[in-house]
Amino acid sequence: MAADRARARLHLLDWLACAIAGSAEPGAAEPRRLAMLEGEGPCHVIRGRRCGPQAAALANGPAGALLEMDDVDKRGLLHPGPVIFPAILAAADAAGVDDGAAVLDAAVRGYEAMIRVGRSVGPHHASRFHVTASCGGFGAAAGVASVLGLDPLRTAWALGNAGQQAFGLWQVRHEPVFTKALHDGRAAANGLASAFLARDGYTGPLEIFEGPHGFFHGLCPDGSPDDIVDGAETWAIHEVSFKSHAACRHAHAAIDAVLALREQAAGRSLRVLRIGAYGDALTFCDRLTPRTSGEAKFSLQHAAAVAWLYGDAALTRFTMDVISDPVVAALRAQIELGRDAGCDFRYPARFGAVAQAVLADGGVVSAEAPDALGDPEKPLDEPALIAKAHALFAWGGLAEAEADELIAAALALGDGATLTDLWAIAAMGEGAR
Repeated sequence: MAADRARARLHLLDWLACAIAGSAEPGAAEPRRLAMLEGEGPCHVIRGRRCGPQAAALANGPAGALLEMDDVDKRGLLHPGPVIFPAILAAADAAGVDDGAAVLDAAVRGYEAMIRVGRSVGPHHASRFHVTASCGGFGAAAGVASVLGLDPLRTAWALGNAGQQAFGLWQVRHEPVFTKALHDGRAAANGLASAFLARDGYTGPLEIFEGPHGFFHGLCPDGSPDDIVDGAETWAIHEVSFKSHAACRHAHAAIDAVLALREQAAGRSLRVLRIGAYGDALTFCDRLTPRTSGEAKFSLQHAAAVAWLYGDAALTRFTMDVISDPVVAALRAQIELGRDAGCDFRYPARFGAVAQAVLADGGVVSAEAPDALGDPEKPLDEPALIAKAHALFAWGGLAEAEADELIAAALALGDGATLTDLWAIAAMGEGAR
């Protein structure tokens, strides 16, 4: 249990950093303003007034996803943090739960439910639905049920009603809109509402997964509901990846491979850069001419270009100034993408990439990144996660001293720090209109 809570603290810190940084981004203010229309309540909203639990979950969810630095379960192809934490923190506020240990336990359970369902839906579902959205409600319901101390039957009702609200079409991939981040808030709010309703006796379908018109028959024709209840030696939260680059996770291994090439090339000029990846990386991230910061984060060409030019793929490399830079645009045009059979074979258990640079002097250098930095096979340690949090807090406008306090509070939650201690620092902008 101690190791599980320690892991949950790292994910809490990562979510807080993403959410505070993201709360100042385009696409965060509108859900926050919508939440404020719901009136006052007990629940904290980053950069907003306190409001009711559904509204708070809806407002805080998008903030954690907008910068594309949120945690990810690669096997489930989903992002738990921006769904689970907005839901369980709002529930704790609403229910008067200040015990950090209870919230950490709820996070572990919420991650477990969301990830188990997400890993079982099958490729047909994942190709058509944003799995974070369609499966996030299950995780939020489970996490909030834990906060509320629901018995097994009421927890099952909560899961059933959360599943009835599954949603999240992938049309958002094809247009420059904010909707993908809204998915996180809506999944959090739906799961939270389902758990509160179940607490008060509101029944839900107990065969939501396997029923004749249930989740799998309706949305997952090649899914496997039995996988949800398969045994496991550890909680799934321990297998979730942290992001080290400010881009879609499908681009991370390519970034790592290009950084390795850059080191080998030692300043020599580039003629052609070739990247091989698995099919989904190309499906989601083959975008030669991104028009927005969001599109640039889903562009293998842009991510590889800035990695080669600058030696990183940090938040500053996805601003409009960099996207429109003629030097960056010219390098994007020198990048060739292709499907690599080895990467395809190992996916989704491993998110890998290969890269080759043909240099202007005729030399050729090659590199392979079988796993992305931050995956369980290539983990980020706690100091690296703290450094990432500092960078995100600075991006969001948090002073260094406040960032230090918030990091300390997050890493001591349930072991000397309460939710009151956490929100005293994290609720930046509280009272804003």
